[in-house]
Amino acid sequence: MYFNNMKKESIIKDKTYAFAIRIIKLSTFLIEEKKEYIISKQLLRSGTSVGALIREAEYAQSAADFVHKFHISLKEANETEYWLNLLRDTDYLNEALFLSLEQDIKEILRLLIVSIKTAKNNSIKN
Repeated sequence: MYFNNMKKESIIKDKTYAFAIRIIKLSTFLIEEKKEYIISKQLLRSGTSVGALIREAEYAQSAADFVHKFHISLKEANETEYWLNLLRDTDYLNEALFLSLEQDIKEILRLLIVSIKTAKNNSIKN
Protein backbone atom coordinates (compact mmCIF):
# COMPACT_ATOMS: atom_id res chain seq x y z
CA MET A 1 0.00 0.00 0.00
CA TYR A 2 1.30 3.43 -0.96
CA PHE A 3 -0.31 5.45 1.77
CA ASN A 4 1.86 5.38 4.88
CA ASN A 5 -0.53 7.14 7.26
CA MET A 6 -3.05 4.36 7.93
CA LYS A 7 -5.11 6.44 10.38
CA LYS A 8 -5.63 9.19 7.81
CA GLU A 9 -6.56 6.62 5.16
CA SER A 10 -9.13 5.08 7.48
CA ILE A 11 -10.63 8.52 8.12
CA ILE A 12 -10.96 9.16 4.38
CA LYS A 13 -12.48 5.72 3.77
CA ASP A 14 -14.96 6.16 6.60
CA LYS A 15 -15.95 9.71 5.68
CA THR A 16 -16.37 8.99 1.97
CA TYR A 17 -18.42 5.86 2.73
CA ALA A 18 -20.71 7.77 5.11
CA PHE A 19 -20.97 10.58 2.55
CA ALA A 20 -21.93 8.10 -0.18
CA ILE A 21 -24.75 6.81 2.01
CA ARG A 22 -26.00 10.37 2.51
CA ILE A 23 -25.83 10.97 -1.25
CA ILE A 24 -27.80 7.79 -2.00
CA LYS A 25 -30.49 8.85 0.47
CA LEU A 26 -30.52 12.38 -0.94
CA SER A 27 -30.84 11.06 -4.49
CA THR A 28 -33.77 8.89 -3.45
CA PHE A 29 -35.41 11.89 -1.76
CA LEU A 30 -34.88 14.09 -4.83
CA ILE A 31 -36.42 11.50 -7.13
CA GLU A 32 -39.33 10.46 -4.92
CA GLU A 33 -40.25 13.76 -3.26
CA LYS A 34 -39.01 16.47 -5.61
CA LYS A 35 -39.41 14.57 -8.90
CA GLU A 36 -35.92 15.66 -9.90
CA TYR A 37 -34.33 12.96 -12.07
CA ILE A 38 -31.39 14.42 -13.99
CA ILE A 39 -29.21 16.23 -11.47
CA SER A 40 -29.93 13.61 -8.81
CA LYS A 41 -28.41 10.94 -11.07
CA GLN A 42 -25.34 13.10 -11.71
CA LEU A 43 -25.00 13.70 -7.97
CA LEU A 44 -25.42 10.00 -7.24
CA ARG A 45 -22.71 9.08 -9.74
CA SER A 46 -20.13 11.62 -8.62
CA GLY A 47 -20.94 11.48 -4.91
CA THR A 48 -20.54 7.71 -4.67
CA SER A 49 -17.48 7.64 -6.95
CA VAL A 50 -15.40 9.57 -4.42
CA GLY A 51 -15.22 6.68 -1.95
CA ALA A 52 -15.15 3.99 -4.62
CA LEU A 53 -11.96 5.48 -6.04
CA ILE A 54 -10.39 5.59 -2.59
CA ARG A 55 -11.13 1.88 -2.28
CA GLU A 56 -9.66 1.27 -5.74
CA ALA A 57 -6.48 3.03 -4.67
CA GLU A 58 -5.95 0.46 -1.93
CA TYR A 59 -4.80 -1.98 -4.59
CA ALA A 60 -3.02 0.46 -6.85
CA GLN A 61 -0.34 -1.02 -9.06
CA SER A 62 2.18 1.70 -8.25
CA ALA A 63 2.61 4.93 -6.33
CA ALA A 64 1.71 6.84 -9.49
CA ASP A 65 -1.47 4.78 -9.91
CA PHE A 66 -2.36 5.45 -6.27
CA VAL A 67 -1.96 9.22 -6.68
CA HIS A 68 -3.86 9.10 -9.98
CA LYS A 69 -6.87 7.42 -8.34
CA PHE A 70 -6.85 9.98 -5.55
CA HIS A 71 -6.74 12.76 -8.15
CA ILE A 72 -9.79 11.32 -9.90
CA SER A 73 -11.53 11.07 -6.52
CA LEU A 74 -10.71 14.74 -5.93
CA LYS A 75 -12.25 15.65 -9.29
CA GLU A 76 -15.40 13.66 -8.45
CA ALA A 77 -15.65 15.40 -5.07
CA ASN A 78 -15.34 18.77 -6.77
CA GLU A 79 -18.08 17.80 -9.24
CA THR A 80 -20.26 16.68 -6.35
CA GLU A 81 -19.84 20.06 -4.69
CA TYR A 82 -20.97 21.68 -7.95
CA TRP A 83 -24.17 19.60 -8.09
CA LEU A 84 -24.92 20.35 -4.43
CA ASN A 85 -24.55 24.08 -5.07
CA LEU A 86 -26.78 23.83 -8.11
CA LEU A 87 -29.45 21.96 -6.15
CA ARG A 88 -29.38 24.58 -3.41
CA ASP A 89 -29.51 27.48 -5.86
CA THR A 90 -32.53 25.95 -7.61
CA ASP A 91 -34.35 25.36 -4.30
CA TYR A 92 -34.21 21.56 -4.39
CA LEU A 93 -32.19 21.61 -1.15
CA ASN A 94 -32.97 23.73 1.88
CA GLU A 95 -30.13 25.71 3.40
CA ALA A 96 -29.69 23.51 6.49
CA LEU A 97 -29.33 20.31 4.47
CA PHE A 98 -27.05 22.02 1.97
CA LEU A 99 -24.77 23.37 4.71
CA SER A 100 -24.47 19.95 6.30
CA LEU A 101 -23.55 18.32 2.99
CA GLU A 102 -21.27 21.20 2.06
CA GLN A 103 -19.36 20.80 5.30
CA ASP A 104 -18.87 17.09 4.57
CA ILE A 105 -17.71 17.57 0.98
CA LYS A 106 -15.33 20.39 1.90
CA GLU A 107 -13.76 18.21 4.57
CA ILE A 108 -13.41 15.37 2.07
CA LEU A 109 -11.82 17.75 -0.44
CA ARG A 110 -9.30 18.91 2.18
CA LEU A 111 -8.48 15.33 3.17
CA LEU A 112 -7.97 14.34 -0.44
CA ILE A 113 -5.67 17.28 -1.14
CA VAL A 114 -3.55 16.52 1.93
CA SER A 115 -3.48 12.81 1.05
CA ILE A 116 -2.34 13.50 -2.50
CA LYS A 117 0.44 15.78 -1.26
CA THR A 118 1.51 13.18 1.32
CA ALA A 119 1.50 10.35 -1.22
CA LYS A 120 3.52 12.43 -3.69
CA ASN A 121 6.06 13.35 -1.01
CA ASN A 122 6.33 9.72 0.09
CA SER A 123 6.91 8.52 -3.47
CA ILE A 124 9.64 11.14 -3.98
CA LYS A 125 11.43 9.98 -0.82
CA ASN A 126 11.36 6.32 -1.95
